[in-house]
Amino acid sequence: MILIPISLIVVFIFALSIRIVQQWQRGVVFFLGRYKREIKPGFNLIIPIFEYVRYVDIRTRTMDVAPQEVMTKDSVPVKIDAVIYYKVFDAMKSIVQVEDFISASTLLAQSKLRDVVGKYDLDTLLSKKDKIGEEILGILQVLTDDWGITIVSVEIRNIELPDNMKRSMAKEAEATREKRARQIKASAEEDASLAFQKAARIMAEAPGAILLRQLQTWQEIGAEQNSFIVLVPTEFAKFTEAIKNLQNKKTEK
Repeated sequence: MILIPISLIVVFIFALSIRIVQQWQRGVVFFLGRYKREIKPGFNLIIPIFEYVRYVDIRTRTMDVAPQEVMTKDSVPVKIDAVIYYKVFDAMKSIVQVEDFISASTLLAQSKLRDVVGKYDLDTLLSKKDKIGEEILGILQVLTDDWGITIVSVEIRNIELPDNMKRSMAKEAEATREKRARQIKASAEEDASLAFQKAARIMAEAPGAILLRQLQTWQEIGAEQNSFIVLVPTEFAKFTEAIKNLQNKKTEK
């Protein structure tokens, strides 16, 4: 009869000593308040009462950086937010070295985001977000190594501009497009004029080229429009011009 209570006590103590760690976790064991060891995923045993376990998620996690109002180098106020991907590489440091590594990392990311963005002008900020994100990542990584955290990536998601700045940028973009359109049109007219000059030289060298072109033009006019066309022979035009020149000479005499 005495063995039954003893067996129950042993089973109870054994149950208290069992710790199951998930594959994505690491367990940090403390013995009477002091760090003792780290336990791996699976079945583990600890000493009840004297030891306790803190679990740490080592998966890649995301941290949203709340929108920050930042003044750029060229004195333009912008509101910018980002997302940070990080993971714990040392479970013991993430518990022992910092009280709350998530809150600490968030506040640190907000501060460094303002510091880095303030060094760039608006055009650089809009065109080189990836480069700025890499710079922030490098700064955060140096500071969070002691906390057992590695920063995987820093992504700048949204840059919100003032309404008057949006209108100014839209006008600038419109003027740039109009300038480009005029340049393209002028270049096309230049190419067309060179082509006409070349065609004129060819027609001048070939006696029948002008006549063939004239006939082709009449054919196009007749195909597109139902118009009545009076054709004047070229010889008649030359004869008329000769008579006109003769009359002018007589008048001069």
